[in-house]
Amino acid sequence: MYPRPVCILDKIGRWAFLEQVCITSDVLIWESVTLRVLVHFALCPFSRKIRIQLVEKDLKFELFEENPYLKSDELTGANPAGEVPVLVDGEAQIIDSRAIADYLDERYPETSCMPRLPDDRAECRRLVAWFDNKFYREVTEPLFREQIVKMVMRSGNPEGKYLRVAQENLRSHLGYHDQLVGHHNWMLGNNLTQADIAAAAQFSTLDYLGVVPWNEFPHAKEWYARIKSRPSFRPILQDFLRGRPPGPNYVNLDF
Repeated sequence: MYPRPVCILDKIGRWAFLEQVCITSDVLIWESVTLRVLVHFALCPFSRKIRIQLVEKDLKFELFEENPYLKSDELTGANPAGEVPVLVDGEAQIIDSRAIADYLDERYPETSCMPRLPDDRAECRRLVAWFDNKFYREVTEPLFREQIVKMVMRSGNPEGKYLRVAQENLRSHLGYHDQLVGHHNWMLGNNLTQADIAAAAQFSTLDYLGVVPWNEFPHAKEWYARIKSRPSFRPILQDFLRGRPPGPNYVNLDF
């Protein structure tokens, strides 16, 4: 059995990989190979968005985990912002989850995660921006910061005032999302799109924290159960952060 690739950072800041390759039964050599690799943090919603999309498009890839809060030299060498995800695809190295998502749809159009019609594509991009920006800023970031980042970085206890505001914002956003998915299987009709993936990635991180009041929003709950049951979501449900187990219904498909 071949060992897993070993990640190194070369002088120009590109992720390079070495894989041990067996040439004969008794001769082993080291050969430089190019792989599709996603540098990620398991509970980061933007990393999860790309992980889901890669599986939806049936693209094979390796995961390499980096804690973005530690700002390692390797990560800042690959992305000066020190953020994940970073995708290496052959000679291409792409940073920023929206840039990566668009790259994947343009580079591998066989299974598209974008609608076909221009007006639907525009609405899809609007919804992706909504969840990547407004939802993350008002809900995911404060809850994640207070409950996860402070624990990982040992930087204090969660502050109730931030948690309360974020929970109120979550209910407001869930009300809007409940309307969006009230009449269709997916946010833009009958096909899964980048909008669904972006939204589900944010909700999955919150679901790990056990803070989503799903029973108050039946349409949103049904939509999340639908995407949670897809094969692309199975690896997400296996994520585990030491010292912070997932919420009680995180892995349950029937919640």
